[in-house]
Amino acid sequence: MSTTSATSTSLAIDGLVSGLKTSELINSLMSIEQVPQTLLKAKVTTTNSFISSLQTINGLVQSLATKASAAAKAGSLDLYTATSSATNATVSTSAAATPGSVSFTVGQTAAAQVGVTAAMSSWGDTASPLTFTTPDGTTTTVTPKTGSLDDTVTAINASTAGVTATKVAAGTDAAGTKLYRLQLTSTATGAANGFTLHRGTAADVTAGTATDVFAETGAAVVTRAADASVTLWAGSAAAQTVTSATNAFTDLLPGVNVTVSKASADPVTITVARDTTKAQGVASGLVDALNAVTSYYASNTGVTSTTSPTNGTTSTTAGVLLGDATTRSAVQRLTSAMSTPVNGKSPSSIGIVISKDGDFDFDAAAFQKALAADPAGTQAILSGVAEAVADAATTASDKYSGSITTAITGKQSVVKDLTTQIDSWTDRLTMRRATLQTQYAALETSLSKLQSQSSWLAGQLASMSAN
Repeated sequence: MSTTSATSTSLAIDGLVSGLKTSELINSLMSIEQVPQTLLKAKVTTTNSFISSLQTINGLVQSLATKASAAAKAGSLDLYTATSSATNATVSTSAAATPGSVSFTVGQTAAAQVGVTAAMSSWGDTASPLTFTTPDGTTTTVTPKTGSLDDTVTAINASTAGVTATKVAAGTDAAGTKLYRLQLTSTATGAANGFTLHRGTAADVTAGTATDVFAETGAAVVTRAADASVTLWAGSAAAQTVTSATNAFTDLLPGVNVTVSKASADPVTITVARDTTKAQGVASGLVDALNAVTSYYASNTGVTSTTSPTNGTTSTTAGVLLGDATTRSAVQRLTSAMSTPVNGKSPSSIGIVISKDGDFDFDAAAFQKALAADPAGTQAILSGVAEAVADAATTASDKYSGSITTAITGKQSVVKDLTTQIDSWTDRLTMRRATLQTQYAALETSLSKLQSQSSWLAGQLASMSAN
């Protein structure tokens, strides 16, 4: 029913009676009617483009604020690197490192205990408990499901004894039965992680009635659990041995971690010195972050001209941020903060130089010279500049109250309102098209009736004439 009706309406408004191209007429009228909506859509597109640019520059300013806040810290240039004089000791530093040097010898590296049982075909005829005991007296009793070696391995590996078990082939006995030995290894290195293994419960071990597995014929402790050790100032009256359950020695010097790999009587010297390359990166990174902001702003405020290759006409396009007071003010405050003297000293004295085009250049040689001559003074200038930049960047890009952030929120509200208006226009235009279709359909109907009446009258007149 609805399809037939729609078809009839379509046929009615296509000018079958009047000969008018009613569809084209309606479309022409609607193109005029929807001009306001088209303008609103164009404004949404322009505003969204503006919002996108604001969001991009806001992100760049936020990154600048983060770098500036880090550079403003009192010890931002106190970055150190450590070197080792030997390959059997590697070194790393943390933020707590300070300049210094120390020598030591590596006595031994850390080891996990490895023990091997006697050769056997099973652990026993029936399940029987096994007890592991650590040097501090802690006991862990393990009872396999059966006396088979596989169940024994499974039970040990699933326990909290801190030991892993592996079944290793050990030939056959006189009767041709396959034999195996269990290799038992502590899961962590260090003397505290050694263990004994007895057949029996913890009470049996305490009573002295349990059997020491590693004392059985053919069994042995292959490797004893051991701590790693280094001796500071070896060979002197001040010699001091330091141990570690692993091969890593944390904070051997403040903020300095050393890892040893091989024992050696030859001394190893660890030296900690200022890392001028990393320190330079802090200052140059601040300059790069600001230049990223100014570069983006410049590229989005310029005016470009384009000449058509066909007719030679020239058109100009303005950058999306051109004329925006919010971003202009933020960039001006940032560049001013970067170039403002600190305690009467220009940032150029530590290599932060403003160029003639308004960008900033970083003079690495000047920075390194200043850092070598006066580390504290260089730090003071950098911290002062960075703090001013951080304040300006935060004022612009704070996620709640920043000027650019607020501008973004405001423009997003505009887009939301425009979208609501566009939706309203869509409903209005739909109704207007339906009205026009109805009017033209009515016109066709009226013309059809008039045509019928005209034909009837013509017929009547013709009949009267004939009579």
